[in-house]
Amino acid sequence: MLRKNAKIELIGRVPLFAQCSKRELAEIAALADELSLPAGRKLAAEGAAGHEFVVIAEGAAEVKRRGRVVNRLRAGDFLGEIALVTGQKRTATVTTTEPSRLLVLTAPAFRSLLRDHPALQLKVLDALAERLPTE
Repeated sequence: MLRKNAKIELIGRVPLFAQCSKRELAEIAALADELSLPAGRKLAAEGAAGHEFVVIAEGAAEVKRRGRVVNRLRAGDFLGEIALVTGQKRTATVTTTEPSRLLVLTAPAFRSLLRDHPALQLKVLDALAERLPTE
């Protein structure tokens, strides 16, 4: 289990939260649950509803769209914001490729975070624009 300071530090390295104050990072860390998963565990399924935002603390994952690998994620990378913000179905399937430790924010916690910290809204929208799949 990550120590509180390690959790705050990790969250601070996520691009969406890099400009947050220590106090804001501590609030985010308090909302995030820590989860350890083995390799081969599906974190998101393309076309399914999204219910959480995930930050990879340790480990790695593979991102597939229409069965084709389109990205590989590692510590510090995140997923799930597109479905949470837009309400659309998951745009990709993400599966761990090695044992991984994750920080997970539920949909209500993620929405409350955006509501309570309006400055994050623009960062999330910028990240969405970069990550939306092109057809």
